[in-house]
Formats: sequence, C-alpha cells, structure tokens
Amino acid sequence: MTDHLKRSRRVVVKVGSSLLVDGDKGTLRGQWLQALVEDIAGLREQGKEVLVVSSGAIALGRRVLGLGAGALRLEQSQAAAAAGQIRLSAAWAEALGKHELKTAQILLTLGDTESRRHYLNARETANTLLGLGVVPVVNENDTVATAEIRFGDNDRLAARVAQMISADSLILLSDIDGLYTADPGVDPAAKFIPEVKAITPEIEAMAGVSRSGLGRGGMITKILAAKIAVGAGCAMVIANGKKQHPIRQLAETGHCTWFRASGSPATARKQWIAGHLNAQGSIAIDAGAAQALKRGRSLLPAGVTAVHGRFQRGDAVQVVDAGGLLVAQGLSAYSDEDARRIIGHKSNEIAAILGYAGRDEMIHRDDLVLR
Repeated sequence: MTDHLKRSRRVVVKVGSSLLVDGDKGTLRGQWLQALVEDIAGLREQGKEVLVVSSGAIALGRRVLGLGAGALRLEQSQAAAAAGQIRLSAAWAEALGKHELKTAQILLTLGDTESRRHYLNARETANTLLGLGVVPVVNENDTVATAEIRFGDNDRLAARVAQMISADSLILLSDIDGLYTADPGVDPAAKFIPEVKAITPEIEAMAGVSRSGLGRGGMITKILAAKIAVGAGCAMVIANGKKQHPIRQLAETGHCTWFRASGSPATARKQWIAGHLNAQGSIAIDAGAAQALKRGRSLLPAGVTAVHGRFQRGDAVQVVDAGGLLVAQGLSAYSDEDARRIIGHKSNEIAAILGYAGRDEMIHRDDLVLR
C-alpha cells in the first residue's frame, strides 16, 4: 500500500499533540517539527498537494498561561487554545518558510462540517489554497467550540477534512505504529496488522470501540476516523510519528497499518451525489448543453433555459432537457434566486449581474452525475 501513497495526488497529514509538544516542558519539539516539514517539502517536490491537521494549541497555551497539570475546565481549555494557537501557527509558518513553502491557518468546528454553507466555504478555501501551492494547517477551533459540539480528537477532524477536500491518503502520525489484535502494552501475544481491507466488528473490537460508537482518544478514535476516510474513498494509514522524518520512514520501511478505501474520492463523491433522493429543484437545459454534459463537460449558465423550485448553493438539483427528461443530477453552485438571474448568460458576465464573482459553472462536472 505504500505504492498508494506514491500515487496519491492530495495528502492529509495529522499530527498529534504528544508528537509536537514536550509534555513535561510544555514546549514545542522544534527539531522534530523541522524533520517533519522536510518530509512535507519532499511530498511537495513530488507534485503532491499537502494539508496538515495539527494539534498542540492547548498544550502550548496552558504553559504560557501558567495552567498546571491535570484536567482543564472548558473555559480554561478555550483560553489555552487562544494563547497557544498563535504560537502554533507561527511555528508552522516559520518551519515551512525555511523550505519556501507558504502556509495558511484554517480553524474548524464540527458545526462547520455539518452546516452546508460553512462546509462549502471551508472546502473552497482549502481547495483554493492547495491550488495556489499553499500548505494549509487546520485545527479544531477550540476557542469557540463547546463541550457539545467538539470533535474531541483531531483524528476524526482529519478524516472529515480529508473527506471534505477529496484527499487520496490520510496519514495519522501517532505514538503507536499501527493496529494490533490487542493492546500490545497489555498482551505480549498481540499481533501487528499491516493492512485492513474492511472495518469489521472484529476490527472494531481490537480497538475497543463501544457499541454506541462513542469514545475519546487512542485507537478507538482512529478506527472511527478510518470509517469516515475510507467511506469517502480516501485510504488511511496509522504510522509511528515519534521518530525523526516519520513520513520518510513510512515510505522506506512500509511499517504501518493501511486501511484500504473502496474506490477513489471522485467515485465516492459521485456515488454520494447520485444517492441524493430528495432533489431540491430542477434546472432545464437546451440541446447543446445536454450534449456537452454527455461529453463530460460542466453545466454553464449559457445552456440553462429555466430554473424550478427553491434551493440553496450546494443543494442537489435535477437537470432536465427540453422535453423534461432527466439528464443528470448535481450540486448547484448557486441558489435558485441567483441561478435565475444568470440564465442564458456567459460566465464572464456573472460578476456584473450578481455583484460578486461566483463560479463559472452552474454545476461543475465534479459535482454532476449523468442519469
């Protein structure tokens, strides 16, 4: 499966607090970070797009604020995150800058990934940054998250982000080297599992996942993350991050646990779009646009003749021809109100009509499935 990493075009790397921050001192492991960034620079030289999901803000901030050891109250965690996040982002910017790599910070909460508008905005921001050659650094927005809406771990946050940007591979760098049949710290007979082709109840039992599917930390959250990732067509790997140059070590030794994805991110996304049973509206198109869609093109406003129903940006809509026959289904880049205003117009006229520069396409081909 290391060949899969070589073939991956878009990679998400998740870094845990225990790797990035010295637990006793509460300070950044600068040398380790530099080695990891060298690995990331190597991935970029191979033409890969890389996004980082980084923990560590609270761990850094609690030392700055003089908060002692032990559990923190929610408001203390939020304060520590506020103090630590600025230092964490500065550390990433400095380390990446030494390799002439630009970075940008994206803060997310669970609500952002479940709210349609926030999700779309976050996805477009991340995709734009990646397209510009930037290495975005994502973290959970602990300063505003509450106990009810927090992810509780960055493993699942990383998986949600990988799903959001249609990543090919998700690398979870951890203080363990992969999945075992049992806890190797308790059972010396525990056997290492190099590859998981399907997440079965037996696999879940090895991690100690409860029947409710709830849990915090450890292997439990990694299995839950794997479910999200592989379901989105993204292969996931758990690898030992404690050593210097962990990604290079992964590529050279192959010692890790891979969770195989069924299909590609593009295939999974198309299946998800096709599975929308409750389209919010419909868009009628002319014969020329219908032929263009069959050739794999996007749907442009110029080929649209009518808009029916009420829908928002990102909603599923049906695409019908002049005779009312279903041609395709996809996710609209515009609300029904804005879509009606740009019907029949060229893409370069959209900004003048709407007052903002939206997408050139009414429905992008990546968001469209022929029926």
